[in-house]
Amino acid sequence: MNKEELEKSFIALVTEYQRVIYKVCYMYATDEYTLEELYQETVINLWKAFPQFKEHSRVSTWVYRIAMNTCISYFRKPSIRPLTIPITFHLETTLVDEEGKNIYLRELYRMISQLGKLDRALILLWLEDKSYQEIADIMGISKGNVAVKINRVKEKLKKMSNA
Repeated sequence: MNKEELEKSFIALVTEYQRVIYKVCYMYATDEYTLEELYQETVINLWKAFPQFKEHSRVSTWVYRIAMNTCISYFRKPSIRPLTIPITFHLETTLVDEEGKNIYLRELYRMISQLGKLDRALILLWLEDKSYQEIADIMGISKGNVAVKINRVKEKLKKMSNA
């Protein structure tokens, strides 16, 4: 694949998965600036890894894994952040158009943002209707461990909503 074809394929991939990338970044962002930085870092890391992607796993699994690893790594070493220039992709700030659902969604994301990094990642994938096996593949843990952890996260969220 020549450089031009590679670039076109990559742009198509990012366009197709921009909402997925955005949702993962949104779960880890502390503010709008951080959200944009995480999104940009994720796209950069996807670009770096794109030529080596051999489709041994599903594209969505690969995108999720890179997005989550990017977000987690971003907060591990905050002093080693390169100067970034915003990417011009349009990020949708509203995930649901219906106003009533949007209020509940914002509250759910607020509660999820209070969870630990692993719990956030797990519940995000579960909310995306990923199977336990897909979540296990993305997170690098066993399917049984996914089930146990998701149940624990659901219980935490229930307690938070009742508080």
